[in-house]
Amino acid sequence: MAKPTGFLEFDRVLPKKRDPKDRINDYKEVESGHDLNTTHTPAARCMDCGIPFCHHGCPLGNIIPEFNDAVYQHNWKLAYDILISTNNFPEFTGRICPAPCEASCVLGINKPAVAIEYIEKSIIETAFKNGYVKPRIPTTRTGKKIAIVGSGPSGLAAAAQLNFAGHSVTVFERSDEIGGLLRYGIPDFKLDKEIVKRRIKLMEDEGVIFQTNTNVGVNVSTAQLHDEFDAILLCGGSTIPRDLPIPGRNLKGVHFAMDFLSQQNARVGEKAITQENIFATDKNVMVIGGGDTGSDCVGTSNRHKAKSVSQIEIMPKPPNDRTEAMPWPNWPMILRTSTSHEEGCERSWAVVTKEFIGDNKGNLTGIKLVEVKWKKAEAGKSPFVEIAGSEKIIPCELALLAMGFLHPQHQGLLEQLGVERDERGNVSAHRYKTSVEGIFAAGDMRRGQSLVVWAISEGREAAKAMDEYLCGGVSYLESKDMSMLSAV
Repeated sequence: MAKPTGFLEFDRVLPKKRDPKDRINDYKEVESGHDLNTTHTPAARCMDCGIPFCHHGCPLGNIIPEFNDAVYQHNWKLAYDILISTNNFPEFTGRICPAPCEASCVLGINKPAVAIEYIEKSIIETAFKNGYVKPRIPTTRTGKKIAIVGSGPSGLAAAAQLNFAGHSVTVFERSDEIGGLLRYGIPDFKLDKEIVKRRIKLMEDEGVIFQTNTNVGVNVSTAQLHDEFDAILLCGGSTIPRDLPIPGRNLKGVHFAMDFLSQQNARVGEKAITQENIFATDKNVMVIGGGDTGSDCVGTSNRHKAKSVSQIEIMPKPPNDRTEAMPWPNWPMILRTSTSHEEGCERSWAVVTKEFIGDNKGNLTGIKLVEVKWKKAEAGKSPFVEIAGSEKIIPCELALLAMGFLHPQHQGLLEQLGVERDERGNVSAHRYKTSVEGIFAAGDMRRGQSLVVWAISEGREAAKAMDEYLCGGVSYLESKDMSMLSAV
């Protein structure tokens, strides 16, 4: 463990954030760089809890107490080796993961939890700085070829693992750059794209082949993949957004959140915008949906210098702290304020959008809202009722739909492959195997929209299943990962 009395002596320390008045003028990361001295203190708070429930909270099973102890001992090389044995991309999770591990921290029962995410980010950035991060090049190749469709975190994790096992891996991405939502979904102020490029370069050095502008099922046939590869892994994500089919939906100024966010990422990357430009500048912006995507829209709108930014959520306002219905160590559905909210946003809960209002030119000018009251659910009945007299129309020139995603795109790739889908429209894959021989699925395409840490976990587990399939029922991936640790 770290310092035995550390949890009694030290308070929770988080990374410093740039002043909101300054950071809304650019797209640089909100958090300032890590400080080795301030990382030492939060690591010292990790206690000898007997059963580390942080393992329960982390889908990757990160060996958290051990790398905390290594950081406390200033043994950054050991900390890195422990961390990388379970997590391929700590530089991503250390920035954009909601840290379910912290929600399960034993110290969090009656004190602020250990700042695990900050420690994780510090470990990987120190490892890059000190030259600990080197390409993991396999000593031998199996002769097996694998195609991975989709280069989000699940596809990248699977590619890294399968390449490490000695297979030849090619990743197909329909966009012009690798990374999926890491590249064209998450804003630069949360994840600098140079961080993504740094990891992609490392994977290329390890032998992974990336092919961009390759839309399998459109400009590359699925038959070609069947002919050229021994196995195929589908990691295309959950890409069909939930729509809001109410009056006025077709007005100019109503857009899906991801169209807005990906476009801004392209601008920051100095890329040409080929579709209609979506700007929040000098507009009253309404973000419909209270999740992370909605929060990203808030931060981006503030950087566009919107006239006003509001965010509404159909669900009731969450409590500030855990309730009896959400006991430790379960993930608590409590009120969370993001860095984007800190920069300026009017938030409302238990509000339903009734209609988009427009002018005679088809432009969005307002939005009709009504407050609702939630009630006990009854079969066949709405779980809420509208509050009489609460209906109002507010000015709005840009409405962003951030209500989540339904399922992966069915047209093209999935229909041509003929893989079965579950009742939610996701690819049905038991133990990552689809209904078609030699085809596997992982990530949001298989489990539905979820967290980056779940995507990485899915990619790693799918890689293990594919390794077993290609090697006659035996996978050496887990033993190879742990052998790096035991060799320290």
